[in-house]
Amino acid sequence: MREIHVNEITDTVARLCIDACHLLPDDLVRSFHQAAEREVSPLGKSVLLKLIDNDRIARENQVSYCHDTGLTIVYADVGQDVHIVGGDYGQAVQAGVRKGYAEGFMRKSVVSDPLLRVNSNDNTPAVVHTEIVPGAEIRFTVVPKGGGSENWSTMKFLLPGEGVAGVKQFVLAAIEAAGGAACPPLTVGVGIGGSFDKVTAIAKQAILRDIGQHHPEPHIAQLETELLEAINKTGIGPQGYGGMTTALWVAVETYACHITALPVAVNIQCHAGRRQTAVI
Repeated sequence: MREIHVNEITDTVARLCIDACHLLPDDLVRSFHQAAEREVSPLGKSVLLKLIDNDRIARENQVSYCHDTGLTIVYADVGQDVHIVGGDYGQAVQAGVRKGYAEGFMRKSVVSDPLLRVNSNDNTPAVVHTEIVPGAEIRFTVVPKGGGSENWSTMKFLLPGEGVAGVKQFVLAAIEAAGGAACPPLTVGVGIGGSFDKVTAIAKQAILRDIGQHHPEPHIAQLETELLEAINKTGIGPQGYGGMTTALWVAVETYACHITALPVAVNIQCHAGRRQTAVI
């Protein structure tokens, strides 16, 4: 049994919040460069070059890459041989978000009540997903999720007979409906299977995958390729100005489902695909 103090949890989450908002993942920045090289639209290429420059400025000045520093999503894989001491685990995670957004001078984008619309003024509460796993460590991944892309995310229960063709049609319709409002170039997470709650969860988990990392199952990897090609043929382009780079990547995750159902969810991530991970 390994003891981990709640203060270490708070400090780790705080650092991840700051780093996630200031530093884009390396795989995402590489995809900007690759897309800029092949983009044929002058306006689209100009947008991609500005994203590259924006990343440089954010890194050099330790400021947020995007002013929308998001609703904070925290994924925690907690080892079953960990004993958390010194306080409450959940409160420690929320304290980390509060600390990170204060110390990093990030915008506070959370209202504490969805109807009364009163800002919590510290970007809490975060959405926290905790899973118990083997081991004696805790792995945290922090994802600041902006409103522009999240607002265009969607799900639907298809009929099983609609099959792969129905899945493709639904995903493509979601991207076309979003247009430039979701701030492309996008990372598109697709969940297929599970229940009402599970399919949306795996769609969001899909956007955590590195750009260019295919699903291990060949038929799912093929679907990812076909969806990416179809999305980029829409011509929406970077920031909706037209071009061949509407999406940088499509990641699909699947789960078992009921014989009567074919649930599909699309979680759209904007060009600010922020995520940071640390292990304690």
